[in-house]
Amino acid sequence: MRILRVLDIGLIEYEKAHNLQLLLVEERISGKIPDTLLILEHPHVITLGRRMKEVKLEVEGVPVYHVERGGEATYHGPGQLVGYFIVDLNLVNKSIRDFVWSIEEALIRTLKEFNIEAGRMEGYPGVWVGNMKIASIGLALKWWVTYHGFALNVNTNLEYFKLINPCGLDPSVMTSMEKILGRKIDMESVKKILVEKILEVFSYTQIDFNRVLDSELREAIRL
Repeated sequence: MRILRVLDIGLIEYEKAHNLQLLLVEERISGKIPDTLLILEHPHVITLGRRMKEVKLEVEGVPVYHVERGGEATYHGPGQLVGYFIVDLNLVNKSIRDFVWSIEEALIRTLKEFNIEAGRMEGYPGVWVGNMKIASIGLALKWWVTYHGFALNVNTNLEYFKLINPCGLDPSVMTSMEKILGRKIDMESVKKILVEKILEVFSYTQIDFNRVLDSELREAIRL
């Protein structure tokens, strides 16, 4: 039986979520926990992937973090659904390329439920609606266990992407579900459908969904 534990932890500061990922990666490597997906939102933050060696960026109220994931710069903020996968690829028989494809597929199927026809663009990981990018993907690995993941623009304030070149692209290519549909989108509905599509695409036989971190995890990241 393949189990995916899903932890919905709501709005959380980037540093705390990053520390939580690092803790869960170690627990997954040691076999203490099953594959785990964190779903959450962040306050305004900019993260810089491994390709960004140096950057001069000082934005009041928007912290900047260098992180281990691939790619360049991206923005996270309220109204954006972020998912961090802690998955042992040794057990799922997937290459990194296959794993990214599966994340994209789950997002594409989710968007279709909202009557948004999305797809892929060759050479640019993530999910696109025409020539507009609606979701970004960036991963890191430790002993073949993944961390980091995806960011889906649901009701995201797209103005913040103008602070950077998101994933090396012009900020004008970024879009959101809200912008496409012309209305606010219920985030809980998006979460529910996305978790269903992840179960479908990744062939998990059971999902353990929880909105509360256990005391050990809360203490570890000082929530």
